[in-house]
Amino acid sequence: MQGLKGGLLLISIAALLSFSVVTFAHPAGETHYHDFVIEAKPVKRLCRTHNIITVNGKFPGPTLNVRNGDTLVIKATNRARYNVTLHWHGIRQLGTPWADGPEYVTQCPIQPGATYTYRFTIINQEGTLWWHAHSKWLRATVYGALVIRPKVGSPYPFPQPTREVPIVLGEWWNRDIISILRQTIFTGAAPNVSDAYTINGQPGDLYPCSSKGTFKIHVNSGETVLLRVINAALNQQLFFTVANHQLTVVAADAVYHKQFATRVIMVGPGQTTDVLLTANQPPARYYMAARAYATAQNAPFDNTTTTAILEYNTATGGSSASRPLLPQLPAFNDTNTATVFENQLRSIPSVESKVPLKIDHSLFFTVGLGFVNCNPGPRCQGPNNTRFAASMNNVSFVLPRRASLLQAYYNNIPGIFTTDFPPVPPVQFNYTGNVPRALWQPRFGTKLYKLKFGETVQIVLQDTGIFSTEDHPIHLHGYHFYVVAQGFGNFNPQTDPQRFNLFDPPSRNTIDVPVGGWAVIRFVADNPGVWLFHCHIDAHLAWGLGMAFLVENGIGEYETVTPPPADLPRC
Repeated sequence: MQGLKGGLLLISIAALLSFSVVTFAHPAGETHYHDFVIEAKPVKRLCRTHNIITVNGKFPGPTLNVRNGDTLVIKATNRARYNVTLHWHGIRQLGTPWADGPEYVTQCPIQPGATYTYRFTIINQEGTLWWHAHSKWLRATVYGALVIRPKVGSPYPFPQPTREVPIVLGEWWNRDIISILRQTIFTGAAPNVSDAYTINGQPGDLYPCSSKGTFKIHVNSGETVLLRVINAALNQQLFFTVANHQLTVVAADAVYHKQFATRVIMVGPGQTTDVLLTANQPPARYYMAARAYATAQNAPFDNTTTTAILEYNTATGGSSASRPLLPQLPAFNDTNTATVFENQLRSIPSVESKVPLKIDHSLFFTVGLGFVNCNPGPRCQGPNNTRFAASMNNVSFVLPRRASLLQAYYNNIPGIFTTDFPPVPPVQFNYTGNVPRALWQPRFGTKLYKLKFGETVQIVLQDTGIFSTEDHPIHLHGYHFYVVAQGFGNFNPQTDPQRFNLFDPPSRNTIDVPVGGWAVIRFVADNPGVWLFHCHIDAHLAWGLGMAFLVENGIGEYETVTPPPADLPRC
């Protein structure tokens, strides 16, 4: 079995000083060296102080600034008490799947006291991405922005902004996030909702004890600012807007899109959206604000609002002390606003990126929650004395523990996974209607779907209503894909393909499958490796809402990858 064995030269790395950043130039771009120290740090929010896991003592963690074509070498040292991995969300990892980061998929976790070095090159990508922990629920506090600018001499395909500001949306809990995870796993019930949302780590002055730290942007009248909006929230889609200001969308998920104006954007967990804001309002102070877009029926959610402040430098009089103007946000369940926003996203067609027209694998995946029947007791605190579960095509994904999926494939280790993930649901039913009780409980397994290099794939992602229909943000590691159609109800294979947009569909790495609806995505399997495909609501992933693609070698530019790094963590 040849697996992924191939021959790219490993880069030797000089010893680095702690917390240092070193950059070297080479013909293909620059190489950036970073030290990431993962450690606990006491942080005060909402009048309370407790330890959270951070990178280099920062919350959010460091922003990585690179250009298209640059290489990143990041030495991750784990000084926390939990196992950890890091994922570079949206980076395609062409030829470098060992650097992708999801625990037990491409690597075993970095254990406390251990170190692992991630090495990868940015290949034909520009825009806003982000990095985060991909182990347990440490993503709640271990995350940061990853900004990819064009190569030197290449302009943006939109007016040059005066400044660029990452806006990282997150969630905050007053309790240790791992203790909440353990309680959730033990009881089988839904997790506690967050105590606050945050903008760049700060809840904002609508929360107690939060006014002093509220994030602010100071602007001059007439200037244009590029806001790089990232949803790093663990479990929640979010609306975002700025009082009295129009936003011009120019990119999403590090792909330039056709520009359009909007007052509000909806960003699912894992997604990014780049918007231009022109400071053309009367000089004053204005709130930027975000709050939940919540779609599951009768499910609790954090209904608070996080804010930051946009302040004009020319504001006069007592305006610097006055309360900013609060924008009007959509209702929590305003699916119409979310749909109108997403339907406006259109890619910029180019020679390099074309929608695949001939499809080799036509797949249909149901996505949603379910239940595991069990005897009443402390471990069965879900609805009607059950335990929550989640699945794709009725398979609840189970991560291995003896080896990562990529290691098992590369080294031909038996008994870790099978390659019989069903291409269609085992049983057809009224997916968004009343689902028979016999279909509530999924089967558990570590099943992969095998693809050959260069094959084309179409996936219909169908929401289900077993517990409740719900908007699910589905992320594909190692790839971007085209969203050729979305709709509500059950996908109709006879009529809905007539609505497919094969000219300028949006290109994304994370798609919000509409509540009670479906989405169709297409991509070319041009990146060998084992790639996780999962809901980016971490509670859903913990319950099994995911699977993985095994893309085998073929003939092409990225058909081979380096062998496992020498410092690859062991299970």
